[in-house]
Amino acid sequence: MSVRVRRVYDPPEPGDGVRVLVDRLWPRGVSKDAARVDEWPKGLTPSTELRRWYHAGERSYEEFARRYEAELTAPEAAALLDRLRETVREGPVTLLTSAKSPEQSHTAVLVRLLEAEADRR
Repeated sequence: MSVRVRRVYDPPEPGDGVRVLVDRLWPRGVSKDAARVDEWPKGLTPSTELRRWYHAGERSYEEFARRYEAELTAPEAAALLDRLRETVREGPVTLLTSAKSPEQSHTAVLVRLLEAEADRR
């Protein structure tokens, strides 16, 4: 399994493989040409309500991650996560985000879930 996380503001690299934007909103100041996004599964991203809750102030990342994982069990999100798992099985994938700290964002939850799936195989 090859999954990496990069900021969407960083220039594409040859080893990126399939570039998947995992933010609900398009990142400010980045053109679609410059981002070179292959997939943008908006239904896989945290809900607007959850994003607002998390960014409203001193919120626990652990609670955010728990709530986000619960959202990922909804039918649309679960189907998109399964599709992302298939994409990862086929080759390298780069998850793109505009988060300043990807390790404290939903991307870390996605990577953990994808790695857990790979460990079960």
